[in-house]
Amino acid sequence: MNLRSEEVLRLSPDDSSAKAAKGLVVPGKWPRLEFDDAAVWGECQGSGSKPYQVQVDRNGPAFRCTCPSRKFPCKHGLALLLLLAQHPDRFAQAQAPAWVAEWLASRQQRAEKQEAAKEAAKEAAKEAPPGPADPQVAAKREAGRLRRMADGLADLERWLNDRLRQGLAQLSGQPGAWEEMAVRMVDAQLPGLAYRLRRAAGRVGKGEDWPARVLAELGEMQLLIEAFGRQADLRPGTWADVRAALGQTQDREAVLAGGERVADTWWVLGQAVEGEDRLWTRRVWLRGQDTDRYALLLDHAHGGPRFATVFRTGAGFTATLAFYPGNGPLRALVTDEVPQSLSQSLPQSVAQGGLPQAWRSAGLEMVLGQLARDVAANPWQGPLPLLMGQGVPFPEGQDWYLHCADGRLRLRVRDGDGWHLMARSGGSPVALFGEWEGERLRPLSVWTDRLAWTEAVDTP
Repeated sequence: MNLRSEEVLRLSPDDSSAKAAKGLVVPGKWPRLEFDDAAVWGECQGSGSKPYQVQVDRNGPAFRCTCPSRKFPCKHGLALLLLLAQHPDRFAQAQAPAWVAEWLASRQQRAEKQEAAKEAAKEAAKEAPPGPADPQVAAKREAGRLRRMADGLADLERWLNDRLRQGLAQLSGQPGAWEEMAVRMVDAQLPGLAYRLRRAAGRVGKGEDWPARVLAELGEMQLLIEAFGRQADLRPGTWADVRAALGQTQDREAVLAGGERVADTWWVLGQAVEGEDRLWTRRVWLRGQDTDRYALLLDHAHGGPRFATVFRTGAGFTATLAFYPGNGPLRALVTDEVPQSLSQSLPQSVAQGGLPQAWRSAGLEMVLGQLARDVAANPWQGPLPLLMGQGVPFPEGQDWYLHCADGRLRLRVRDGDGWHLMARSGGSPVALFGEWEGERLRPLSVWTDRLAWTEAVDTP
């Protein structure tokens, strides 16, 4: 793993960390800089008397630092790799000290335990008889779950009718009612509806058009209620979408065992990392080079944005994905061990040419047509991926838009990032990838002749 400076900076959790890391690329601040085949490590002098111990597992990369930062990777880890990229002659090859060797050994032990658990699960699956051990018990459990869900949905439908009879203007004075109903949905094993209720509550009173946006949220909930009641009439894919929207996602092992498998070279087009309280969620968006299919890898972490696998926007890797069931499914799992190519750039021939020409030539009408088909297939799935091949970011009033030859898209972007996008484009069309949120496109990456910009991490 020998990353260039721009590749290191793409690993940064936000712009401020990247800026702080650049300020630490001063060899004089590092009394110790060493490496071996497995790791790179160093000591960075901070404000205290004892320097911070910084280390990077080259098989990843994975980071560890003794500084108190909650960001991952921290500025010291990023600075260490920037130093390696810019001043490799400052590093001495040496035997790993105890604090590095112990960390690498613990990572190896965890990896071996995880592999052993996977193998044990595979062996158990081979030895176990097909189907549930006791079908009657499983059927009774499922019937009880569906009964609780049906009762909860009936409760929610009455609540929605009451809200509409009272009028949308009354919603801003009822914050407690939203949370109370959300808790009741969790008790009814409907966490997806609890999330939707809290999201709708957060939109009340925000902006002049909040009644229309909240009414759309309530309409989606009503559609879910009606779809649940028509289970017998739904196709398997639609029923899977309904259950996923209600919060009843299929077990990971079941997806790996029976999900639709698609092998391809996958491009990492963009990532979104968001935190709420101590729960962090990461969405990694992929697109298949040959299949032209989108895929979403969804991860969660507690305490901080520390995820098991590091994905770099602009990288490509070859793998087989298993997709969750549904109509036009997006969410998927990597079926094999994460390939080492995730730590490398795209092939030089690809990187020089940027995105495939077919992706860059897509016009707004084509992109919105595909988006409409995706929404029709599953109206509860969101956000949705959108790659606009040619557009110029430009401000109008308080908003930013992507101006295309046949129309424009409203952007959800911080003002500073908007000007950054505009500067990157130089007034010429660029390819922009992001998440369509129903009304606006949240940019995640911009491509000129190659990857030119990625969005920073959202923090709580």
